[in-house]
Amino acid sequence: MESLHASFKKEEVYQWACKDYHEANSAQFSYIEGFYNSRRIISADGYLTPDKKEQLVS
Repeated sequence: MESLHASFKKEEVYQWACKDYHEANSAQFSYIEGFYNSRRIISADGYLTPDKKEQLVS
């Protein structure tokens, strides 16, 4: 979880400022569902994306 927070801050939060809560919430959702879970590989999980790892476990 700490890795997710660190990545999110470096790759999203520090890049631009949100105008309001809804814009920040939308940016967070887009980052997690659109990039982090589907395309970003995690070395601790055998270099799989979180989505692929979940598919293997299910």
